[in-house]
Amino acid sequence: MPSENTLNINRRHFFNYATAATSLAATTSLFSQEATQADSIHWHNVRDWGVEGKGWKSDETENYFDRLPLRAKGVVRDAVWNLSRHSAGMLTRFRTDATEIWLDYEVTSSNLAMPHMPATGVSGIDLYATAPNGNLQWLAVSRPTAKKTRVKLVNALTAENREFTAYLPLYNGCQHLSFGVPSGATFEPIAPRTDKPILFYGTSITHGACASRPGMPHPAILGRRLGRPVINLGFSGNGKMEPEVGNFLCELDPLIYVIDCLPNMVGTEVSERAENLVLQIRKSRPTTPILLVEDRTYAHAPFHSSLQQRHQESRRALKNAYQSLVSKGLKQLGYLEGEKLLGSDRDDTTDGSHPNDLGFYRQANALEPKLRELGA
Repeated sequence: MPSENTLNINRRHFFNYATAATSLAATTSLFSQEATQADSIHWHNVRDWGVEGKGWKSDETENYFDRLPLRAKGVVRDAVWNLSRHSAGMLTRFRTDATEIWLDYEVTSSNLAMPHMPATGVSGIDLYATAPNGNLQWLAVSRPTAKKTRVKLVNALTAENREFTAYLPLYNGCQHLSFGVPSGATFEPIAPRTDKPILFYGTSITHGACASRPGMPHPAILGRRLGRPVINLGFSGNGKMEPEVGNFLCELDPLIYVIDCLPNMVGTEVSERAENLVLQIRKSRPTTPILLVEDRTYAHAPFHSSLQQRHQESRRALKNAYQSLVSKGLKQLGYLEGEKLLGSDRDDTTDGSHPNDLGFYRQANALEPKLRELGA
C-alpha cells in the first residue's frame, strides 16, 4: 500500500498537471480568439504612406527600412553597413478612432534581445498617442517572442479620433509592418513630415543602447520635444568619424548635424578625424549648424584611472579641433561637454557605459538647450 507521502506527491503531480493543462487550454483559446479576431481586422501597410527617419528614398535602399542607401554597401565598412540595416530612429504616424489597434510585423533577425537590453527595445514597436494637451504620451509596446508578431497591441481605448506615433525597432531590421483596426473604424495615414530633420551621427548610445523601448533614446525624446523629424545614424561600436560615412552625411540636408562619436574613439583618432569631418560637411553644407558632443562619463570612471585618461585625451582632442575650426572662421558650431550628459549620481546607465531610460532623459535635457541655440 503506498505511503501517505507517496500519495501526497501523486496528488501534487496531478494538481500541477491539471493546472498546466487548464492554463494551456486557456492560452490556446485566447490565441485562437485573437487569431479569429485578426481575420476580421482591416490592415494598413506602412509602406503605403511611409516612415520618418529615412535619409534616402525607398528606391535607393536595399530594404525599405534600411538607414543607408544600397550604394553605401562596399563603401562603408561592413560593420557599419550591417548596422545600417537596423530601423533605429524610424517612426510612422496615423490617425484612427478605433478602440483597439492591431500590429503585424516581422523583424529580420531572430536575435530579439541582448544581455543588457530587452526585446521591447531591440525588436519592439513602441506606440505613442497624442493626448488632449497636444503632447505625445506612451501607450503600448510590443513584446516580441519570435521574428513574426501579430498581436492586439492595445484595446479598450475610448472611441476618439486621435493621432498615433509608432517607433520602429532599435537593434533589429524590419521586414514588413502593418497596423490593423476593426471594421467600421476610421484609419487615416499621416505622411512623413517634410521639415528639415535633426541628424544624429554616433555610436551605440545614439543607436539606442540600452533603452527599454524604441521611443526612449535621446534622439527620439528630442524629436518629440522639438517637434522635428530625426534621422538616427548611430552605428553601435562603429561611430568613428570616417570620411566614407562623412560622404553620405554630406548628401543629406538636415537642420542640424549632431556629431557624437567619442565613445567609440580614442584621442589620437579624434585628433586625426574630428576637424576633417567638420570641414568635409562644411564644404557641402556651408551654413548648416554642427554640434560636437564629447563622450559621456563612464559611471565607474572614478575607480579606473584608465577610463579617466581616455576621457581626458579624447575630450582634449575634440576641444582642440573645435577651437581650431573656430579660429579658421567657421560659424554655426556648437560644443557640449561630456560631463553634462549624465548625472552625478551615476545611476543612469545599464552597464556603466550605455544609458538606461533615466540616462537618455538626462542626455536629452543636456542636448535640448544646445539644439535650440543652433536653431531647432
